[in-house]
Amino acid sequence: MEKIDSFIWLMTGWFFKLIRKELTEEQKKGFIQFVKFCIVGVTNTLISYLINVAVLALLKNTSLSEQTTWGDLTFSPDVVIGNTVAFILSVLWSFYWNNKYVFSLEKGQKRNLFLSLMKTYASYSVTGIFLTFLLSWLWVDVLGISKFLAPIINLFISVPVNFLLNKLWAFKSKKVEE
Repeated sequence: MEKIDSFIWLMTGWFFKLIRKELTEEQKKGFIQFVKFCIVGVTNTLISYLINVAVLALLKNTSLSEQTTWGDLTFSPDVVIGNTVAFILSVLWSFYWNNKYVFSLEKGQKRNLFLSLMKTYASYSVTGIFLTFLLSWLWVDVLGISKFLAPIINLFISVPVNFLLNKLWAFKSKKVEE
């Protein structure tokens, strides 16, 4: 673990030298943790996309790939199923790696894994669904920013918020009483 952290600092620490900012050990540790969270996030996005495409391919020649009408709403069930399966499995992927490498327990700490998993799903729901929807509406409909640029802008807000939700809430650990 220390080798990974050292490598991350070697690859990113130059930025702080460039801006002449000296970090305390605690700040450095938090920055490395954020970079690891972002790396997990990139793999999570890739996994989510691949799962979504796989589900769509599996359902391609079925009745689920045809548009369905429910009241005034028309939708494609395969898209809903693909997004749902991709969300469930990619958040599980993210939980595993965040628990193992990003927010790993130190000696004398414990965590309720089931509760952390449920909180992880909740935090990804808040940032991945509600926050990005609200921000997209703000950028596109209120401020007139391109709908192709809005998701990129959203990342600069949703990723740090998701990091803080995971760090301070979902993966919060407790000291073990000795």
